[in-house]
Amino acid sequence: MDELVERVDCQDRVLGVVSRREAIREGWLHRVAVTVCRDERGRILVHRRSEQVSRFPGLYEVAVGGAANVGESYEQAASRELAEELGIRALPRLLFTFLNRSGLSPHWLGVHEAVVPDAVVPDSDEVAWHGWLTEPELGSALLEWRFTPDSHEAFSRYLAFRTAQS
Repeated sequence: MDELVERVDCQDRVLGVVSRREAIREGWLHRVAVTVCRDERGRILVHRRSEQVSRFPGLYEVAVGGAANVGESYEQAASRELAEELGIRALPRLLFTFLNRSGLSPHWLGVHEAVVPDAVVPDSDEVAWHGWLTEPELGSALLEWRFTPDSHEAFSRYLAFRTAQS
């Protein structure tokens, strides 16, 4: 069954409810929430999507996430996705949102950060592999491995945000 999402405008204001498939097909803006997961040592969780998922099978990702359901905030969607994909309960912190035009269709992307246990148990239907990388290791991987379109943009903005905060 196709999930329902809120169609939003260029200021991220809700216009109505549509199916996600329709939003992607028509290029309508909707909300997606992702979380960059770090462990206590500062390493970043990277994962490869399962070959069975409908969007970007077999590609790597820097963040865990998915579409926000109707009535969900970015934070609620990010928390739900962490539970679904990694089997953990965490309260991710929303860092920023931006209008992302990469991927299957344009969407508002809410980028979060969370410190999570390094012993995660990913859902094998969605995650084929996962590992913890340092920022330099991830920088090399981004140049060598095939990542989802969102990963490059979201991670570069994430690093810029962290640099601006320090």
